[in-house]
Amino acid sequence: MLNYNQALPKHTLLQDLQMKEVKPIMKLIVRGKKREFISAVGKTLNILLPTEANTSTQSDKLTAIWLSPDEWMIYSNEPVDESTNYYETEKLLNNKISKFNLGAITDVTDQLVMINLKGNKIYDLFQAGSPFNFNSFQNKKGAVIQTILNKIDIIARNQDENIVNLFVRRSFSQHLFSWMNDAASRL
Repeated sequence: MLNYNQALPKHTLLQDLQMKEVKPIMKLIVRGKKREFISAVGKTLNILLPTEANTSTQSDKLTAIWLSPDEWMIYSNEPVDESTNYYETEKLLNNKISKFNLGAITDVTDQLVMINLKGNKIYDLFQAGSPFNFNSFQNKKGAVIQTILNKIDIIARNQDENIVNLFVRRSFSQHLFSWMNDAASRL
């Protein structure tokens, strides 16, 4: 992150669809199965980890996304200082979780790119490149899905009405962004 290169162009607006990379956002994967693990994360970060599939929880500073029964992604709601790789959240979790063998904490900030999508055409774009049925997803604020979009694995979180945060591996982000630009121009 010290030599941070933006993966995508600054901002794109096509056919009532705004797409932009939100950077730099701290992203951590936390894994654990024990009840003590979930309790320690909640007390340390003042956020409850979602226990129901395809859901998320949000506090003032952080959002937690359910990925599997023993895995969550926690990311910052606001951009962090890009001149350092130090995150207070990661340090707190390492001290309360990893040191007591309750679970594992992995920094994936540089691995995943977060793309913010806004507009009325988001779900038309998704339907053009994904087999997933987005009907129930688009009506549930905080809903999370893991699917493919144009043959690329993504994680999407319904932020609000017509606002979605999409997470994609950095190595696929330019290709996906190029496809989204092309597909959006045809909507």
